[in-house]
Amino acid sequence: MKIYIALPAMNELDHIEATLNAIRKQSFTNYELYVCVNQPDDWWEKEEKIEICRNNIKLMDKLNSIEDINIKVIDKCSKGKGWQGKKHGVGWARKTVMDAIAANAQSENDIILCTDADTVFNENYFQSIADTIIKYFGKPLSIPYYHKLTGDEAADRSILRYEIYMRYYVLNLWRINSPYNFTAVGSAMALEVALYKKVNGITPKLSGEDFYFMQKLRKTGEIVTWNKEKVYPAARFSDRVFFGTGPAMIKGSSGNWESYPIYDYHDFAKIETTYNLFPQLFEKDIDTPISDFLANQFKGKEIWQPLRENSKNKKYFIKACHEKIDGLRILQFLKGNNDTNKINDELRLKEYLYKFYPSQTINALQIDWDNLSFEKSELAILDKIRNFLLQEEEKLQIAKWG
Repeated sequence: MKIYIALPAMNELDHIEATLNAIRKQSFTNYELYVCVNQPDDWWEKEEKIEICRNNIKLMDKLNSIEDINIKVIDKCSKGKGWQGKKHGVGWARKTVMDAIAANAQSENDIILCTDADTVFNENYFQSIADTIIKYFGKPLSIPYYHKLTGDEAADRSILRYEIYMRYYVLNLWRINSPYNFTAVGSAMALEVALYKKVNGITPKLSGEDFYFMQKLRKTGEIVTWNKEKVYPAARFSDRVFFGTGPAMIKGSSGNWESYPIYDYHDFAKIETTYNLFPQLFEKDIDTPISDFLANQFKGKEIWQPLRENSKNKKYFIKACHEKIDGLRILQFLKGNNDTNKINDELRLKEYLYKFYPSQTINALQIDWDNLSFEKSELAILDKIRNFLLQEEEKLQIAKWG
């Protein structure tokens, strides 16, 4: 088995060395690194973008001069070789590098491991990925992640707030037994070449390609969410993509977290109730807590009858329902409800914790919940909350996959 590392890179000359050093230290040595250095070709003609172009050329020179790592560099940045038209961005870069690996891999059972140029990991990381995929017979892997703090007050506050949002979100998906109870992080995905080909690869997006790709994979089967080793993406302000960690931190640093709220746990319960109604919906149409939302999303079209007609039994119908009301629809429903149900995010978090965990457990954290402020509370308090949510998420992951 060989591991192929898929790395899209743009303007990363100052950050990639830590990632390269993490690769060099791996105990598992049968690997090859594919890097797609990229930017739109017309950036060469834009004064405000020319430094990124020059950075990319220096990065390519650096990568091509390395002798102790087996590297294939895909040039999508030199004049005349960059992206043309609408085909640009991290989604196209990730697709380009993953497609190249799939075309050149030695075996269908080799592993495509996604990472980014500002991500690090421990020395047994590659070995742990191989072990997990072998253990679970080639199932794809959503790798556990953790953002290390930087010592920069603004960056650390933003990343802690963002990670609290992500872990709260996925814990609620676990709670309602959603098939989409995983976190899509572009630098934390792994799968066999055969599966990548089976789903016709990753669909390029300007941002969020990891979300859509993992959702597509989930519709083919389960995604493993536990691995002994974590991945450590960088906590840095970045506008390279339109949404995700970097843009969330930028917006959040100005106090704008409206795209990443602590959703009302009651709204997750409405999704859970709908899940529980799927068996009855196989027999006939009935009202659900999200019927109005679905009617709006699908513009009044009949939803359930086509699924019945194309499902040979109730089991397949329920599967089809989960594919119809997928991770994207869940997020859209929660966002739509959140706009009309404004409650303080800190209060929502407190209500959730005391609802679903023993009060003595929450009290033991010694946090003044009534005065908690994501903007003003000490970083140590936010870190304590982040780590508690991480611990609870790991319990669920280990119980399922450990």
